Amino acid sequence: MPRLKKEPEKNNSETAGCPVARLFSEMEKAYGRKSNFFTHLHQSQIEFLKAIRSLVDDRIGELEKKEARGKKRAVKVEVE
Repeated sequence: MPRLKKEPEKNNSETAGCPVARLFSEMEKAYGRKSNFFTHLHQSQIEFLKAIRSLVDDRIGELEKKEARGKKRAVKVEVE
């Protein structure tokens, strides 16, 4: 089995290259993690994950219905 290379640890200079990460970093420095901004951001993460969960649940339901339909068996009927 091939060995996986260990990824180098990320430092602030790598994060600084991403404009979104830079925005969040600056907002945290300016207002702190207890600000309304981060409260709303946290809630949006929860809502996003719930939305993904609903899609997954719907797909599971569809697959289970297809599986249930596929299990029907033919019944042998004698004809006179």
